Amino acid sequence: MELTGACVIITGGAGGVGLATARRLLTAGCIVALWDLAEPALESAASLLAEEGHPRQRIITRVVDITDRGSVADGVAQALAGMGRIDVLVNNAGHLAPGRFLDQPADVWETTVDVNLVGLINVTRAVLPHLYEHNRGQVVNVCSASSFVGVSGLAVYSATKWAVWGLTEALRHEAVNERSAVRFSSVHPNYIARGMFEGARIRGLGGLLFPGVPDHDVVAKAVVEQAIRRGRRVVRRPRSLRLAILLRGLLPEALFAWSARRLQVHTSMRSWTGSTGGRH
Repeated sequence: MELTGACVIITGGAGGVGLATARRLLTAGCIVALWDLAEPALESAASLLAEEGHPRQRIITRVVDITDRGSVADGVAQALAGMGRIDVLVNNAGHLAPGRFLDQPADVWETTVDVNLVGLINVTRAVLPHLYEHNRGQVVNVCSASSFVGVSGLAVYSATKWAVWGLTEALRHEAVNERSAVRFSSVHPNYIARGMFEGARIRGLGGLLFPGVPDHDVVAKAVVEQAIRRGRRVVRRPRSLRLAILLRGLLPEALFAWSARRLQVHTSMRSWTGSTGGRH
C-alpha cells in the first residue's frame, strides 16, 4: 500500500506500540487518528509527535471507549470529518491482567475480554463498511505470541488473542468471497521488554529460540513495513515464532505440551513486573 496521504485510525494510540506506529506512519506521510481512554495521555502523545517535527494538523486525537459502540461510532464520525476517509485501521488497544485463572475476579477477566475482543470487534464493525465501500484499505490486528501457545498466568489474555487471530483469518476469507480488495493482517509479538509485559521472559533454550522484543518500535516497524506496506497476512516478531506453529502442527499434542514446558514457556510470566491494564 502507498502510505503517502493514507488516513489511519490507531486504537491505544497514546503510548507503546500505538504511539510508535503513529510515529512511523507520520514519517511516511500519513494522517493519523489516535484513540485512547485518557485525554491527558493523548495530548501528551500529540505534543511529543509535534515536537519531533510531525505536523500537528496531521494528528487527530479523540477519547474513545472501544467497549462502547456509541463512543466508537462518534470516533469514526470524527475521523471521517477530520481526515475525509479511512484507509487503515490498526487495532492495537489491549488490556492485561495476569494471574492464576481461578484467582481473578469476574470483573477483571471481563475487562480483558471486553477490550481485547469485544472492543476490537466494535471498532472493526464500525470501520469496515467504509473500507468495503471504496474496495480498498486494511485492518491490522495486534495479536500476540500467546495466539499460538497458551501461557500459564495469561489464560484469558491468551483466549482473546487466539480469538482475534481466528477473527482476522475469517474476515480475510469473507473479503475473498466478496471479491473485495480489503486486506486483513495480524501481528504477533513475543514479550515486549517495556510496558505491559516488562520482566516477562522465556528462560534457557526457549529464550534463545524465542527471544523477547526489545522495544515497541520493533513491533511498529512490523505493523507498518510488513503488514501495511507489503500486505503480509501474519507477521511474527521474532520471526522464529514460526517454529512454534510448525511444532504445533507436526507434533502430537502431548509431545508439543511437553516441549513447551521443557522450553520453559509456561513459567515465562513468573518474572513479570509490568503494569496491569494499559496498552500494548
